[in-house]
Amino acid sequence: MPCSFLRGSSSSQIMSEHAQTSAVLHCHPDTPCTVVESIESSIRCQPGNVLTVTYKLKGVFKHLRIPSDGSARRADGLWQRTCFELFIGAKNDAEYYEFNFSPSGEWQAYEFRSYREGGLLQGDGLEPRIAVQRGADILELSVVLSLDFFPGIQSDLCLWVGLAAVVEDGNGQLSYWALKHPPGKPDFHHADTFALELTLPGAKFESA
Repeated sequence: MPCSFLRGSSSSQIMSEHAQTSAVLHCHPDTPCTVVESIESSIRCQPGNVLTVTYKLKGVFKHLRIPSDGSARRADGLWQRTCFELFIGAKNDAEYYEFNFSPSGEWQAYEFRSYREGGLLQGDGLEPRIAVQRGADILELSVVLSLDFFPGIQSDLCLWVGLAAVVEDGNGQLSYWALKHPPGKPDFHHADTFALELTLPGAKFESA
């Protein structure tokens, strides 16, 4: 259905099934964080509509606030501290989904009918498999997620994907990281941040 959330492909990276795409997240210029060296990400679509997303944060951890290991459960407000985010929706459609993944193992999922219009995503089988590895200066979080449990995502669709992160420093200041930032304040829901195109099996492309 047509709406203002239409996503263009002119500057996107395109990946097909079974391929893995790596991309660097960029800090929003209004929220600099000198103690984060880099945030890298990768995404892979595997047979059975299984999506694997990996985030690798490198920085001076003694000056960062990283949630400690905890239980794998749903929790709200994860973006108020260090967490990683995934946005995904069908090409040329207003509907999209947001996922928050904390290094603690907590997670949350939301569904939106259009730009910021929505709420919690309900349903059984949503639980992502989250794995966290911590090093002296590297935090790696990997997520395995089945797309079959999301009604707006079908195997014959082309999808737009946004990868992002929120990082809290030792002073409680938040920095915002994304594949691409729109003009103005940080906004992961903006169409410009959906910078990867994911092609699922049987996807139909529009003619130019």
